[in-house]
Amino acid sequence: MANATRDPLFWAAVDIANQDIPGVGDFCIRCHTPVGFYNGHTKNAAGNLDYANGCKLTGSVTSLDNGTNDYQGVNCQFCHRQEEKGPNSEALITSNSNIWLDDVICTNPDGINNFEPCRKGPYNPPLRDFHAWEYSSFIQKGEFCGTCHDVSSPEVLTNGVLTIAKKLWDNGTETQVAMPIERTFSEWKSSLFSDLIYTDGFGGDVVNNVPNLKTGQTCQDCHMPESFDPKARACNQTAEGSRTGNLKKHEFAGGNSWMPAVLKSIYGADLSDGVLLDRSAAFDRTTDYALDMLQNQSALIEASLISTTNSEVRIKVKVTNLTGHKLPTGYPEGRRMWINIVVKDSTDANIYESGKYDDSTAVLTEDAAIKIYEAQQGIWNINTNTCVIESGGQKQFHFVLNNCIVKDNRIPPLGFRGGTDLELKPVAINYPLDPNNPSALVNFDETMYVFNIPNGTSFPLSVTATLKYQTASKEYIDFLDNESSTVTENELCDRSQSVGPADQSRGAFMKALWENNGKSAPVDMLSSTFQMTK
Repeated sequence: MANATRDPLFWAAVDIANQDIPGVGDFCIRCHTPVGFYNGHTKNAAGNLDYANGCKLTGSVTSLDNGTNDYQGVNCQFCHRQEEKGPNSEALITSNSNIWLDDVICTNPDGINNFEPCRKGPYNPPLRDFHAWEYSSFIQKGEFCGTCHDVSSPEVLTNGVLTIAKKLWDNGTETQVAMPIERTFSEWKSSLFSDLIYTDGFGGDVVNNVPNLKTGQTCQDCHMPESFDPKARACNQTAEGSRTGNLKKHEFAGGNSWMPAVLKSIYGADLSDGVLLDRSAAFDRTTDYALDMLQNQSALIEASLISTTNSEVRIKVKVTNLTGHKLPTGYPEGRRMWINIVVKDSTDANIYESGKYDDSTAVLTEDAAIKIYEAQQGIWNINTNTCVIESGGQKQFHFVLNNCIVKDNRIPPLGFRGGTDLELKPVAINYPLDPNNPSALVNFDETMYVFNIPNGTSFPLSVTATLKYQTASKEYIDFLDNESSTVTENELCDRSQSVGPADQSRGAFMKALWENNGKSAPVDMLSSTFQMTK
C-alpha cells in the first residue's frame, strides 16, 4: 500500500495506457496516489485529463511519507475516512475507485480532537482516543475493498460526451458492458464465501474437511488476519500486549512476492529529507507475507496415477482453489500460474516433463500438454472476427485498448455462480457444475498427462507435479520495454521527480530492474509426488 506510487511496473504500464488513450491514466492513479488525486494534482488547471500539462504531483518517491507527499501511496487516512454512502445517501459504486471520502469535521461525543474528519474503525469504543474517531461497519465488508479491486474500462470524454472507452465483445457481438479489466471483488461476491457472511453471519465452516478452506469470509479475513503476537498493540501509546487476538494486521498480502524485492533494491535504504531510512527489513517481511499466502493458503495439488497400458502412462493432476476469488486473480497482465510435471527414473534422469521453465532466460516452454492458468485479453478484429492478442508474433498487453477475452481458465472459487456472467465467466475452458451445489462451478481443475516410457527405463519412477506462480512474465516485461520507447508527450509526470531516470523510458527502467532482480522467478507454491514401480 505504502509503495503503490513508487511501483516501477505501475508507472511503465500507465505510460503506455496514456499513450493508447491520452489522459486515461487518471483512472489508475486515483488508486495508487489518492492523496495526489484528491488534491487535484492529476489534472490540469481546467480539470481535464491532460497529462502533458496536468500532472502536478508534489513531493518525490524518496521523500518521507507525510501529508504533503503525493508519492506516499495508499495512506492510513484514505482507507479510514471512507464512507459506504455519499453525503446525500448516494449508493456505493464498487469499481474504478469511486469512493466516498468523509471530509466533514468529526463530532465525537466525548469532544476529543473535533477539528478533523473522523477516522473510521471496526472497534467501538476505539483502540485509542487521541484522534477523532467513528465506528464503521463498512470498513469490515468486502465491498470496502471492491472499490479499487474491480476495474472496468472507464468513461472518457469524447467530443464533449462521456462514453465507455472500450465495451466488451462477446461471441462476435459488441455488448453494452464496460470491458472488465479485473474482477477480484466480483469473483468473491459471486462465491460461497460472501453468501454465508450475509445469510448465516460470520460462520467460517470448514468445507468438506479441506484444511484452510472456510466459507463466510471477507477480503479482510484473509488479507488482514488477527495478530496473536503476545506483544501486539494498536500503537506506541497503548499497552504492550493489549490487543492480542483482537487486532487486524495490516499486511495486505497477495501473490506478489517479487515486487517487494524490486522496491528493496531501489528504496531499501534511502537518505530522505536528511534522514536515513532503512526499509529493507520491511520489504523482506512483505515478501514473506506473500510467500506464506502463496504456499500455505491458496491451493492444494494432488498428482495420481490413472492407468498404465504397455508403455503408456496416464497421470491426473488436480488443483483446488482455496481462495475466495479466482486463482490467480487481479490485474491479468503478466500474471500466470502453471503446472510443472516432471517424471524421473531411478537414476534421476528426466523421461518426461511439461511446463519447463528456464531460470536463465525466463522462458516458459509452452508444450502441447501444458496447463497455464491465466486471463488473456485482446483487441477484437471485426475483419477476421477474432480476439487478437499478438502482433508480429509478440504478445500484446494494451489493457486500456482491450475489448475481448480470448482465455480465462483461472480456477473459480468455491460456490462460484459466475459461469454465465459476461464479466466473470471462464473462457476457453469448461468447468463442470458442482454436484454438491448445482448452481455453481467446481473450485478445482483436473489435467490429464499421457506419455510413453522409453525402453530400458530404470524403475522406480518418481512423479512430481508442482504448481508455480509468476508475477511478471518475460513477454510482459519485453512489451513494456518495447512500447514505452515511443512514449513521450503522454507520460504520466516528469521522470525527473518520479519513478525512473530522466534519460530512460520507464519500460526500459523496469526491464533493467527485472533483469537485476531474478527476472520475476516463479514461486513454487506446492508439490505432489508419488512413485511408480514397474
